Amino acid sequence: MSLTDFIIPVFIAFVMIYGLIKKVDIFGEFTAGVKEGLSTVYEIFPSLFCLVVTIAVFRASGGMDLLSELLSPVFTAIGFPSECAPLAVLRPFSGSGSIALFDDVMTRYGPDSFPGRVASVILGSSETTFYTLSVYFAATKVKKTGYALPAALCGDVAVCVMSGLAVRMLLGC
Repeated sequence: MSLTDFIIPVFIAFVMIYGLIKKVDIFGEFTAGVKEGLSTVYEIFPSLFCLVVTIAVFRASGGMDLLSELLSPVFTAIGFPSECAPLAVLRPFSGSGSIALFDDVMTRYGPDSFPGRVASVILGSSETTFYTLSVYFAATKVKKTGYALPAALCGDVAVCVMSGLAVRMLLGC
């Protein structure tokens, strides 16, 4: 056993002891937190469900493959491997879908290949933009997103452009 095996149990014990010292109703606070968490899930579930269904339909209809194919010449022109194009397109929409595509790149090309390294940089440097925005804005009941989406998408584009460049510069691929 290592020290890391004890971190969570020690933290839980610390919280409980601290609550007992401060005379806090630990169980009551826990159930109140669960109730608040469930109400948040209830509020954001429609947005998440819509997002998941839309992504599934887009992928099943072949739209993802078509979009990746259309963007492939642009990606090649900026030094981005076309093998990672589907990952770059899906990452702003779906975390689990992009992990599946990442696994596919790793299986086909290997972790030490140029596409494998670029895929790793993309996965570690980007965010599931639409998922994150839908969760945050649904939870805070914000209707006008302003510049949040364009700014986040600019960040996603920057990740695509810079990932190929960074791997070439730093790792000599």
